[in-house]
Amino acid sequence: MKVYLLFVIILILQVFSANAQEIINPPVKNKTPFISGEILNYQIRYGLITAGIARLLLTEAEFNNKTVFHSQTIGQTTGIAEKLYGVNDIYESWFDKKSNLPYKQIRNIKEGSYTRYNEVTYNRKNNSVNSKLSGKHDVPDNILDLSSALYYIRRIDFSKLQENDVVFINMYFSDEIFPFHFIFKGEEIIKTKFGRINCIKINPVVEVGRIFKKSNDLTIWFTNDDNFIPILIKMDIRIVGAVNIKLISYENIVNPILFLE
Repeated sequence: MKVYLLFVIILILQVFSANAQEIINPPVKNKTPFISGEILNYQIRYGLITAGIARLLLTEAEFNNKTVFHSQTIGQTTGIAEKLYGVNDIYESWFDKKSNLPYKQIRNIKEGSYTRYNEVTYNRKNNSVNSKLSGKHDVPDNILDLSSALYYIRRIDFSKLQENDVVFINMYFSDEIFPFHFIFKGEEIIKTKFGRINCIKINPVVEVGRIFKKSNDLTIWFTNDDNFIPILIKMDIRIVGAVNIKLISYENIVNPILFLE
């Protein structure tokens, strides 16, 4: 399993319908739970094997004379995985500080001998995108990209949701529109290298088949505090088995993480 695919799964590409459950459009918190300079580092493991690392970097940048957030999502193989199949993937997004809507995204991937680079810009006035590789495409209103979708989820006010509520987000990736549903599963205490943390738990709705056996084979936990950091991702993948992606270090977060005694 390629590291880039694992990290893309974190941001949920393999998502489809949420059956007949009612879809909720929750409000977002007024206070943004992330700031420029935030760095989140993750370790990707297959069982006992460390296969790669992923980093989320957030800074400020100027885009069309406007100050926006610039996010970088970087996935790299390490150790044996690097020797067998070197991967160095970078996804970038420039998105609005208030609405989280992206203005531009870059996908720059290198996987063994395969490389691919693309830039996509968003026209919010006519709900379209322009891809350097495939040209202009019409898209739904308020569509997000992979990175801005993750930061949007961190802004959701989960106190307004009931357990098993379904949330829907449209994303644009690899010149396609991807519908993203996840189910809010309430709160759960997670043991981490930093300490015990009360977390919000979500189950993205994934496609059963080639990658996953069950529709709830992917779970993500966020710290249930004013940072709402994704702290742990667990997947049960066909062929590979259990995959864990866990936070191993962080810098420049808004508030101290709340640990339980």
